[in-house]
Amino acid sequence: MNNSLLIYVIGFTAQILFSSRMIMQWILSEKQKKVLTPILFWELSLLASFLLFIYGYARDDFAIMLGQSLTYFIYIRNLHWQGQWKRLPFLVRFLILIFPAVVVIYSFFNNEYNLQKLFLNEAIPLWLLLLGIFAQVVFTLRFLYQWIYSEKQKKSSLPLGFWWLSLVGSSLILIYAIFRKDPVLLIGHLFGAIMYIRNIIIHHNEIRE
Repeated sequence: MNNSLLIYVIGFTAQILFSSRMIMQWILSEKQKKVLTPILFWELSLLASFLLFIYGYARDDFAIMLGQSLTYFIYIRNLHWQGQWKRLPFLVRFLILIFPAVVVIYSFFNNEYNLQKLFLNEAIPLWLLLLGIFAQVVFTLRFLYQWIYSEKQKKSSLPLGFWWLSLVGSSLILIYAIFRKDPVLLIGHLFGAIMYIRNIIIHHNEIRE
């Protein structure tokens, strides 16, 4: 298996995990007629984020790495709220927490990355990189919003605003994926957009009832 194929396998595996969590969450929500957030949703999110970070690293895509770094720790926080985080062995938790920082620091000290390479990547024009970063920031705001909401509620929840931010951010990433010619992002966010729209509908139906 050549490196290029391996990179895409990692990327598609991450998107399959992201899609699996959405399908599971969607099925449970349809059955209960309200939006639910099972523990497995956050476990799959964390694993998928780990893999997508590696995919972004392998493709020298700062926008992807940034997006996954920001959401990575919010997934951990939600696992904490659902009582699962502390059930993991201490060493496993420690390794998970330091992973993104270790990759970035290692890359800089080994001259694999520098600011010029990150922001002046020949494969990604600056305007496209800025679009990708903006899209990832908007997409990440959904979890910042969800985090603040959950902190206030003292439990892990996915409020309506989370799904609207998901839809807007995902749409922007789709535009980025088209120009970037990235099949992993394109397929993953096309599917995700459908799930976000459905959860918005479920939320509105729940409010009416």
